[in-house]
Amino acid sequence: MSEDYLEAQEAHMSEDETELLSEPTPEQTDLLKHLSDFGESRRHFLGQASAAGLGILAAQLLAEQEAKAASNLSNYTSAEPGVNAVAAPADAMTVKLKINGAEQSVSIEPRVTLLDALRERIGLTGTKKGCDHGQCGACTVLVNGRRTLSCLTLAAMSDGQEITTIEGLAKGEELHPMQAAFIKHDGFQCGYCTPGQICSAVALLTEAKNGEASYVTTNFRTGAKSLQLSDEEIKERMSGNICRCGAYPNIVAAIREVHTGRDVAQNWSFAEKELTDETV
Repeated sequence: MSEDYLEAQEAHMSEDETELLSEPTPEQTDLLKHLSDFGESRRHFLGQASAAGLGILAAQLLAEQEAKAASNLSNYTSAEPGVNAVAAPADAMTVKLKINGAEQSVSIEPRVTLLDALRERIGLTGTKKGCDHGQCGACTVLVNGRRTLSCLTLAAMSDGQEITTIEGLAKGEELHPMQAAFIKHDGFQCGYCTPGQICSAVALLTEAKNGEASYVTTNFRTGAKSLQLSDEEIKERMSGNICRCGAYPNIVAAIREVHTGRDVAQNWSFAEKELTDETV
């Protein structure tokens, strides 16, 4: 702006306006400094208060979490040495299960599944939790000799019944024939579904021995016992057990060998042997 313009503006200003634009007096300077210091202190105070508030809130949340954890820990007891701690809520019920020939007494909520009771309360982790919706068959166990999806079965429903898991099939160091056949025919890869596959296969043999028909059985009207199962029958009867690795041909071969009692040729070979055969 030009000096002429500023002079013209000053000529029209009042005395108060002229005083405001003039240099501040010592008293005004001290007042401005005090206000500035107060504003700075106020912002500092508010910042500290906010930080303190967050700290108090965090401390309260931490205290609540610790109290909750302590409460949960106080509700856990161990049924016997070497077994995972089990919950004992106020509405707990005592269920007696006969598992692999041994009686087990567990205190559980009525809604606990047989699968969770086996794995988390009793410590038999061979039975696997796959989909937890009864669709994959990884949790299959035998209840009174019948294959059962333990993820869909309440533990209370199995009170007093005979339960066999994958751990109970072998006799000491001697494997069950089905277990040995699965190893021989490489009926697994990752092995996650294998306990359910083997338990289902063992029950399948009992069903065939009793003459129980499947969807593809052709001679069910005769009421014949000890059905001779074709590969198609085996596949149909095992359709509830899913293997994401795709080891189905080897699983069928293992079951057929145990079912017929005759050796079945392996349908796989080691890569080293194949290379040797090619080079000869």
